[in-house]
Order: sequence, then structure tokens, then C-alpha cells
Amino acid sequence: MSIKFRLTLMSFLQFFVWGAWMITVGVYWFQNKQWSGSEFGAIFSTLGISSLFMPALTGIIADKWVNAELLYGVLHVLFGCTFLYLPHVQDPQTFFWVILLAMLFYMPTIALSNSIAYILLKKHQYNIIQDFPPIRVWGTVGFIAAMWITDLSGNKALEGQFYIAAIAAIALGIYSFTLPSCPPPKSKSENASLSERLGLNAFKLFRSPKMALFFTFSMFLGGALQLTNMYGDAFLSDFGKNPVYADSLVVRHSTIILSISQISETVFILAIPFFLRRFGIKQVMLISMLAWVLRFGLLAYADPINGLWMIILSCIVYGMAFDFFNISGSLFVETSTGAHIRSSAQGLFMMMTNGFGAILGSAMSGYVIEHYFTRLNGQMMWQEIWICFAAYALLIAFLFSFLFKHKHDPSALEEMREVKI
Repeated sequence: MSIKFRLTLMSFLQFFVWGAWMITVGVYWFQNKQWSGSEFGAIFSTLGISSLFMPALTGIIADKWVNAELLYGVLHVLFGCTFLYLPHVQDPQTFFWVILLAMLFYMPTIALSNSIAYILLKKHQYNIIQDFPPIRVWGTVGFIAAMWITDLSGNKALEGQFYIAAIAAIALGIYSFTLPSCPPPKSKSENASLSERLGLNAFKLFRSPKMALFFTFSMFLGGALQLTNMYGDAFLSDFGKNPVYADSLVVRHSTIILSISQISETVFILAIPFFLRRFGIKQVMLISMLAWVLRFGLLAYADPINGLWMIILSCIVYGMAFDFFNISGSLFVETSTGAHIRSSAQGLFMMMTNGFGAILGSAMSGYVIEHYFTRLNGQMMWQEIWICFAAYALLIAFLFSFLFKHKHDPSALEEMREVKI
């Protein structure tokens, strides 16, 4: 069995675990448990809270003390066991703490899966820029497959979604123990400093103005991603309050409609090597930012009948917005750092995007929507909300185009290895 196939299976299961519940947990919360909406926002905040420190912490552990594939497997088994308990929770406060515990186990595995793939591809002399995206695309396929299985099996509002995720996670954990060894790189210095011994070298990346700016804008783009995750399904579901749209395809099968976004990802992931070689990391990330502007702008004027094409096009654009930031950003970090801080650098990228970025997006959007874009009857002003989000993304794109300095060499991506730690 080839290493590329083994990594493909790992990627598929990695995001299958996430897709089985993340899009539909709101349906379970509101329809099954009938808990309040004011407490639901805290569920998504667990992704940001856990990403603040766990990816960086586990990255340090993988860089210094424990094989990456073993740590990865243990975390997935622990996540699976936690999710097996989740259906037995009967109050929203306990549900929050159990989800938080599960996310402490799951979120660092995303960065670790990237590190494992990079280690094994390089060990087998593959080109990571060319060969990683076709492997990663199967993660998106796994996410889509899980969404459809949860929806079509009738588990959108049931506990079954958590069992599906738990079983897949435990299976992935066991499978990862059979992967080739990914040991921590050997230290080259007998007189290593305390920060080197503790694995904190990745934070020295902030000494480079280019990397500091890169991580800062990664945080802002992470906020944009959180906006679409938090409000996309709520926006589509809100159309059901209007009798004209109540029986529309968008309202009845919102999960299937939203899965178009993930289907789009599969196409744009495969296009990443071409765009990186042709335009470079700065232009690719700028394209991502402008895609967010278009994504939010389309939603501002969409509806399930006459504006259905806008909803579908916004989902297609999402693939470019997400991939050209997340996947290209991960590759940029990989090619800008050495092997001795590979896992902790990936964890740092995860901390800035899914940690600080997610919390920034959640907190700021919640405040702005509550104080400026909610009518007295509680109805959200969706058009104004999406226009505001589009303006936010446009501002980030404008600042990034001027502040982030990067000279692209079309002949090679190895010029990214400019940061010396």
C-alpha cells in the first residue's frame, strides 16, 4: 500500500469526523433538545478556545518528545470516547464542557495531520507542493461524505451524528498507530537553550516582519471563516419564516445546499499548485480575501427562488476563499520553517486562525449584530449583516496588498525558505 494512499485515507477520516456533526449540531440543539439560542454560540467558541493553545502545545510535544503519529492517534481515540458520552448529556451547560473537552483533543489533530503528511512525503522524496493538495482534497471529500450520511440517514436532529463521529475518530486513531514512524527531529546542539528544549522556537517566527504580518492576517481571515460557519445555516433556515420560501429546496435541505461549498473545495485544492507557482503566496492569499468579499456580497442579495443562483455561486466561491487561505497558508508555513519546528509551526498557524481568529470573529460579529443589525422583534437584518462582512473582508484585502511584502519567483517555491530560526 503506497504512502500516498495511506495519507489519503488519513485525510479522508480526519475531516469525516468533523463533518459528521459540525454542520448539524445546531439542528440537534434547537429541534431535539430545544435549548436556547443564546447559549448555542458558546458551542462554536470551543473551537477557538481549544485552538488558542492546544495545536501549539501538541506541536511542541511532537517536535520534542513523542512521535507525531502516536500523539495523533491518542488524541483521536480520546475525542471518540468523549463523543460517545455526549448523547447522554441532558443540559446545555454540561454539553458545552463536554464539547470543549472533545475539541481540546480534536483541534490539534488538524495541524498534526499536516505535519505527518509533510514528514512522510519528504521521507519518500515526494514534492509536497505538488503531492500534498491531491491528498488533502480527500479530507474535503470525507467532510462531504459525513454531511450526506448524517443527513440522509435521518440523524440531523438525533444523537446518531455523535456516534458516527466517535466511531470514525476511534477507527482513525487505531489506524494512525500503523502509519510509518514520525519521530521528533534530533537536536543538533548539545547546548540548546531553555526555549529550544521546551520547543518554543516556533514563536521566534514573529521576529520576522513577513511572518508576523502573515500570522496577523491569518488571524483576520480566520475571523472571516468563523463568520460563514456561524451564520450560514442560520441565514438559510431563516427563509423558512417566509411562507413564500418555506417549502423551497434551500430550506428543506440546507445541509445538502451547504455541502456545495465543500464540493467546491475539492476543485480549488487541486488548483493550488498551479496558482502558487504562477502567482505566489501573496497573490493567492489576496485572491482568497477577495473571494470572501464576493461570498458575503452574493449572500446579501440572495433568496431561495429568484436568487438561488447567488446562493449556489456563493458556495462555489467559498471553495476558493477557504482553500487559497487555509491550504496555501499551511504550505507557506511548511516551506518557510525547518524540520525541527515543523509541528509547532503548524500549530502556531492553527492557533492564529482557528484560535484567535475564531474568537475574534465570534466576539466582534456577535456584538455588531446584536447592537446594530437586529430589529426590535428579534429578526436579524441579513442583508446588512452580509454587506458588513463583505466590507470587513475588503478592508483586510486592501491592507494586506500594501503591507505584506513578498517577491515571488515563478521558477521555484523554495524561495519561501527565507526565515531562519
